[in-house]
Amino acid sequence: MSVVLVVAWQALSGLDLANDQVNQHAFCPFFASTLEILFPTALHYCPPCPHHLRPPPPLARRDTNYGYYIPMDGGGSMLTQVQGTDPPGLGEPLNVIISAYSDSAVLHNTVNNGGLINYYQSFGFSTECLGQHSGSDQAADLGDGNGYVNQTAVIRWDYGDVSLGTCQETIEGGNHFRYWYQNGPDANSSAVFMAASYEMPIAQQHDIVVNGLVSHYNLGRDWLIGNATTQSTIIPTANLTNTSTYSGQTSFNGYTYQTSVNYVSGLLQNTSTGINHFQTVGVDGSNAIDGLVAVMTVKIVTQPTTTASSSGLSITLRKVYADDML
Repeated sequence: MSVVLVVAWQALSGLDLANDQVNQHAFCPFFASTLEILFPTALHYCPPCPHHLRPPPPLARRDTNYGYYIPMDGGGSMLTQVQGTDPPGLGEPLNVIISAYSDSAVLHNTVNNGGLINYYQSFGFSTECLGQHSGSDQAADLGDGNGYVNQTAVIRWDYGDVSLGTCQETIEGGNHFRYWYQNGPDANSSAVFMAASYEMPIAQQHDIVVNGLVSHYNLGRDWLIGNATTQSTIIPTANLTNTSTYSGQTSFNGYTYQTSVNYVSGLLQNTSTGINHFQTVGVDGSNAIDGLVAVMTVKIVTQPTTTASSSGLSITLRKVYADDML
């Protein structure tokens, strides 16, 4: 039985998934999880899922004390790696983390089943314009043993249109972020690390927005958190400390998410040193970043279910009180 499963896995892993009728986003995590449960040693002989398709590990294996592993403990960094900076070697802050203590469904990199993309869409962000990546890539080393890897994707403010709104953001600028999974062999938390910022229009080379004494990195983080927690007023960036907390609910496609946020210090410095665009972000003596990271814990509180009826399928909502996937 195990031989058959391994052979099937190897055969399907070798398919050209862009052209064959196999949904790798759905199949790869399901098959790997099933195989690991039935035959714990079998995956030693199987090719791994791509990093961003691996299923989150069970909650017991995500027990990191913080909901993530500190990248620097594994030789990583909380700054991204940006090519072609002046001077060379500058990076952008990983200033938002979705905790591994979030519901497992939320940590799946998919639009389906209440996954990460659907969560992003619940508070006004979506995937890039017509599915086409614009701009250069950035890499991050989360100290998990994967080394520097390019972002999983770039997510942009959708201006109220989940299908085409990110095209407007690409042209006019606005809030956006890149994200990475911490899922390497040395620190597999499945936490999602995000580099949020607010950029100017493309005509101004997507340079940094500065609002008084507040940099676009801090603004991008806090406007994202304000939307994710449905704040009625703008988060006062200049007044935030490592005791600041926010919470609220958002909904999309029948899923309602409860997001709780804690701002933490110690992962980033309050500095302009090493920060991309520091020349234009730090004005009137202010630093490019304030050293705070927003840690989000996301729970699904309602989700759609399908029930059979005499007229066909009907959609109902049910309350979720626990992580059903654990």
